[in-house]
Amino acid sequence: MVEAILSLGVMGLLFGGLLAYAAQVFAVPTDPRVDQLTEALPSAQCGACGYPGCRGLAEAIVKGRAGISSCVVGGPTVAAEIARIMGVQAEEMAERQVAVVHCGGGAGKVSGRHLYDGIADCRAAVIPQVAGKLGHTLCSAGCLGFGTCVAVCPFDAIHMGPDGLPVVDREKCTACAKCVAACPRGIIELHPVSQTVHVLCRNRDRGAAVRRYCKVGCIACRACVRAVPEGYVIQDNLAAVDYSQKVDFGLAIPKCPTKTIVDLSAPAAQDQGAAAEGAKETA
Repeated sequence: MVEAILSLGVMGLLFGGLLAYAAQVFAVPTDPRVDQLTEALPSAQCGACGYPGCRGLAEAIVKGRAGISSCVVGGPTVAAEIARIMGVQAEEMAERQVAVVHCGGGAGKVSGRHLYDGIADCRAAVIPQVAGKLGHTLCSAGCLGFGTCVAVCPFDAIHMGPDGLPVVDREKCTACAKCVAACPRGIIELHPVSQTVHVLCRNRDRGAAVRRYCKVGCIACRACVRAVPEGYVIQDNLAAVDYSQKVDFGLAIPKCPTKTIVDLSAPAAQDQGAAAEGAKETA
């Protein structure tokens, strides 16, 4: 019995030594900067940088495959710390971006077609349209209202408003683009935070058709173009803001007959955001 125990002990020591030796021989050297960068990154693991998590981005930066300012979530502060660790000068970051929901057709503004009784997820609700039928509203381009964008946001930056539309908290939004990827209608886009005037519609039907089912849809009336000729264009029955121009886009807002053009920095838009936040807290 004692001999068996001793034999097992000797074999354990022998194999342990072999494993330790093998670990040293086949060890892959790790750049200590990878750990430092991983610690400096925000640990959001959102994938907005295009790499699998913060450590994946850290490894890419050390290998020269990613830039110093690749972390859109961390912003200039994290970029400066990464530059310090890497011993280089910090890059000038582009203007911070935020998500914008290009739809104003909430409850009471867009007509319904039938009561949807399926899975409460926008990606499921859009399937009837793919099959050749409209969704639960007559607008085939508007928000489906089931909050899939809210569910995928890792930063609690989107809440459902009282009218059934998602409202983006422009302070919390990090432009990780998860909501953009999740929206099956493609109505969520990223814009520089300074761009606050937007056409909140993505429907390209003719104006007469839009009027029948949406009170706030774009009818391509050209009122915005007449008000600010350099700032707006009409493309395929839909108005669009030409952000390359340095003009006052807001001058077109009072001229828009359907109130499709909105300034998201205006008090009314901010009140809607506050109402959405309040609805979330009481839910």
